[in-house]
Amino acid sequence: MTDHELDAAGIHDPALRAAYTRCRGLNARHGRTYFLATRLLPVGRRPAVHALYGFARRADDIVDDLDTPATPGERARALLDLEVQLEAGLRGSRAAEPVIRALADTAARYGIDHRHFTDFLSSMRSDLTVGGYASYEELGRYMHGSAAVIGLQMLPVLGTVVAREEAAPHAAALGIAFQLTNFLRDVGEDLDRGRLYLPAELLSAHGVDRERFEWSRSTGMPDSRITEVLRAAAAHNRAVYRTALPGIAMLAPVSRPCIRTAFVLYSGILDAIEADGYAVLHRRAVVPRRRRAAVALDGLVRAVAVRTVRRRRADAVEAVRSDGVSRLRTPGAPAPVREEAV
Repeated sequence: MTDHELDAAGIHDPALRAAYTRCRGLNARHGRTYFLATRLLPVGRRPAVHALYGFARRADDIVDDLDTPATPGERARALLDLEVQLEAGLRGSRAAEPVIRALADTAARYGIDHRHFTDFLSSMRSDLTVGGYASYEELGRYMHGSAAVIGLQMLPVLGTVVAREEAAPHAAALGIAFQLTNFLRDVGEDLDRGRLYLPAELLSAHGVDRERFEWSRSTGMPDSRITEVLRAAAAHNRAVYRTALPGIAMLAPVSRPCIRTAFVLYSGILDAIEADGYAVLHRRAVVPRRRRAAVALDGLVRAVAVRTVRRRRADAVEAVRSDGVSRLRTPGAPAPVREEAV
């Protein structure tokens, strides 16, 4: 299927195909929910999404990979090297990193604003030194680069039926909503990395502090006040999803099943967290496989329906054109060749 995707996207250079294939592998291995939703896009648009994911994953691995015994300084230098390659790649130079080669090609093909990538790396750099946030406002500034720009990068690939500027706030909100869900699901693992993405003001409102979270994580003991913090964080997260929701209808019809599926699956993680009693400090909440399959099937049905409608419309338009030409043909002239609808 990878060759089919690359062919459909018009990517023929062998080295570039290998770079995109590398990104696709990262998406399939690490972004299961994201990858599943991406399968619902038209094949020609999938490589670009894989490239965007691959770049984000590469940067995230530099910062967060606990299996790599790198010091903060070594991680900072690796991130700087990635940024240097990014800047060169976006200017047209050949980068050593496959993810950069694929990303630069995607950015050029879809006219993606380069600031979205530099803003992303700025937030990644802050993860090397910042372990917590005082308020949602402060966290929001971090999340502009770490999450909102992901939604903004995706917009040119997905396409819109309204002006891109109108859809942009909803796309940014969806990126933030997804990341807030990740923060809740991974709060225990993030503590192990020395970070807590729940604002101090939220903890304080419920009479707990970071030390209490660390105690609960290390001992396995629950705390009702921590549960209330997590419940409030989930309510905040759901409000952001509501802000993002109108943006789905602003996307190109062929892209809506993909994003709707991602929306349902990611927000479903909140349902799983709630069903598990907000025990995220001690175990990861997951959406049941049966539920994931049902949502994916619904998305597939929607995607097929949209493509069927498009194909029928294209056939109808072509039939009208052919009929118009046939009426103008002189008797005995050859019939026009009919092009297949994409």
